[in-house]
Amino acid sequence: MSYSSTQISKLLNSLEKHLADEHPDNPILAKAVKSFRKLDYIGYGMGLIGRDESYATCVTWWPMIAVLGTFSAGKSTFINSHLGMKLQRTGTQAVDDKFTVICYSRHNEAKTLPGVALDADPRFPFFHISKSIEEISETGQERIDAYLQLKTCPSENIRGKIMIDSPGFDADSQRASTLRLTQHIINLSDLVLVFFDARHPEPKAMQDTLAYLVSASVNRADANKFLYILNQIDVTAQEDNPEEVVSAWQRSLAEVGLIAGRFYRIYNPEAAVPINNPQVKERFEKKRDEDMADILKRMQQIEVERAYRIVGKLEQTAKAVKNQVVDKLTSMLSEWKSKVLMFDGILLVVLAALAGTGLHYTESWDLLNALVPGNEAFSPFAAVAVLFALIYLHFTVRKVVANGIKKKLIQEMGHDHESCRQYTQAFAKSTLPYRSMLFKKPAGWNEVAERTIDEIVDEANDYIQALNDQFTNPSGHDGENTQI
Repeated sequence: MSYSSTQISKLLNSLEKHLADEHPDNPILAKAVKSFRKLDYIGYGMGLIGRDESYATCVTWWPMIAVLGTFSAGKSTFINSHLGMKLQRTGTQAVDDKFTVICYSRHNEAKTLPGVALDADPRFPFFHISKSIEEISETGQERIDAYLQLKTCPSENIRGKIMIDSPGFDADSQRASTLRLTQHIINLSDLVLVFFDARHPEPKAMQDTLAYLVSASVNRADANKFLYILNQIDVTAQEDNPEEVVSAWQRSLAEVGLIAGRFYRIYNPEAAVPINNPQVKERFEKKRDEDMADILKRMQQIEVERAYRIVGKLEQTAKAVKNQVVDKLTSMLSEWKSKVLMFDGILLVVLAALAGTGLHYTESWDLLNALVPGNEAFSPFAAVAVLFALIYLHFTVRKVVANGIKKKLIQEMGHDHESCRQYTQAFAKSTLPYRSMLFKKPAGWNEVAERTIDEIVDEANDYIQALNDQFTNPSGHDGENTQI
């Protein structure tokens, strides 16, 4: 076993132990790690993933809240208020140009750790993220600290969760990198809080940011995990018509596609401007309290959503291997086999024609006797040389045709780099020189693999049923209700 495979095994063992310790009375997620291991075995066999990879690392195992928005939108102030401590720097200018991953620590003081601390831990959403950063930055892994940092704190409000504070979008010197990592975070998050600044009532000037934060999310299947928050709404209390500020934002959000869903309005009482009119103050406080209560309720609910998300990812990946990946690879192999046989035939005809023409004009037909066993002029060396030449041409054709199909696949799936990489790896393994063209199915796919995939899907359904038993009670009978 290689060092890499040993390392990923150790990481999964650590993850499994952590989940078992976190929820000793409810082993659903720890069991899910075992199911992911079985899925990895199929992936290794088919060439979809390498020995230093695991499907388990493609999902974040802690509930995750992403906090996005522009500079001075109050993201850091909101986070500090939620944690009950001043962990993040605040200010009207750019105070942090990195993604900050915040998690609980039993130590009494907060600590800031470099980005490399996130790259080697599968529980975080940035496991092996340096591979992606290499595609963004020419300097590669050593630049990870320029993009990420980890902060730990003893706040009970963050225990068992991860919160990510993003750099602002409108003044980022590494904008392309920021957008790429933001998309990675959005895909893995259980909840995404998108902050806008009520102190800047000209949202038209931020159309590019709005388009990225909103329009890219409204058509997603998981669009309900986005909460759009107009922060620091207290500054509008002095306006002749404060509702017009809110309406301006709502119109701008509607222009980029957000025409439904909740639009929250909040402010931090400790940092609020004085509101002298008692009636206005009461109205603003009531609205703020209602919206904050809803936001906090969603933040608390992600513990449950996390479990469903992980189990759903397990089932989705297993079904994709059986119903999509195998079919796609089988189709590619069929195309490859047909083209190889066609080009083999064309080459044989061309070679035979060339040889016949040469023998005709040189009147050297007697040379053919050297290739006929039993003939007095038979030459084993000549026969073997011709045979090896034909074999060499055949395997050259195999390789050339396979490369052509892989290039075609890359063109078709160029936008989906990860899926494209997996398909090309698996196809390359299925077309290795030692593998016979008689095999119709991809390498590593057989009855045992298919049964294993079916077992994993059944296990995922069992996990969903177990989760439903914890959080639902259709029968109405009394019973204990455990937590994940």
